[in-house]
Formats: sequence, C-alpha cells, structure tokens
Amino acid sequence: MSGGCTEVSATSGKVCERDLTWIKPSFLWMMYRCGWGAKEGQETVLAVEITRDGFEWALRHACLSSYTRGVHPDRATWQRQLKRAPTRVQWDPERDLHLRPMPYRSLQLGLSAEATRRYADEWTVAIRDVTPLAHEIHALVSGGDQDSAARLLPQEHPYPMGDELLARLGG
Repeated sequence: MSGGCTEVSATSGKVCERDLTWIKPSFLWMMYRCGWGAKEGQETVLAVEITRDGFEWALRHACLSSYTRGVHPDRATWQRQLKRAPTRVQWDPERDLHLRPMPYRSLQLGLSAEATRRYADEWTVAIRDVTPLAHEIHALVSGGDQDSAARLLPQEHPYPMGDELLARLGG
C-alpha cells in the first residue's frame, strides 16, 4: 500500500538490536495502533514517505515474523532466516473507520540493524506530521459523519508485488 505511516520512537534516540522500527503503510491500522494519536507516548503521528527502491529492498530482504507451514520448509529454517533477515513482515487485520478488524490483512514491515540505517539515511524522502488530520478524522467518526471522515483518509492502493515475493511473504 502507499501513503504509509510509520511508527517510530522519538523518545529513546537509539535503536537497540532487539528493537524494530515498524513501517505501517495503512493509515487506519496506524490509527488503531496509536489510538488516533491519543495513546500515551504516541501523541504525534508521522507520515514518512520513503523511496520505492527502499521499500522494495526491505520486502526482498524480509522474513515472516512468525513460522508459517507451507511457506517455510520447517521451523528451524524459518528461525535461521529470521535471525539473518534485516526486515520482518507480519500481516495484521486491516481496520475500518471505527478501528474494527476487516476481513483482509495489511502488511506491517519491521526494520532492524542495516534496514533501520538505510531507512533513516537513504530511503526517507519526506516526513509530515499528520496528527491534526488524525484528530480531525477521529472527531468526524466520533460525531457520526463517516462520509466526511472517509473523504479525508489518505488514498491507499494495494502495492503491486510479484507472485513469488507475495508467496514468500505469506500474502
């Protein structure tokens, strides 16, 4: 998907090897995660635009965050792949305007080590504070004006991924 928001920790100033920076390309999934920018420590919502080349590098170097029979030959192979992979993919239910789960999933992309450095130094094109937009949409949803809220949502489209990559990432 495009128009992605990214969950970043602005408080620590450092990235521990065990910590991941998560790219959440779905605006509504990010609103679910941060509670429309109202959860403690998540009051600022940033939309981070990254290069297509960077996003695709991250996808090509990703491993699923959990073992999936039929995608991985066995659990031990998956664990080795996960340990070496600079990025991780997990699929979480997409959310509607009321942040309820939808019947389809959205990709979440976790970055560690090399990928985090590339993200910060090479891939980032623009950073926008979308906190006011999140609050405005939330106010409209809370007031029962779903149509106006929906019109304000960032446009998102399915990301074109080849069948081989999609199968490897469990999509």
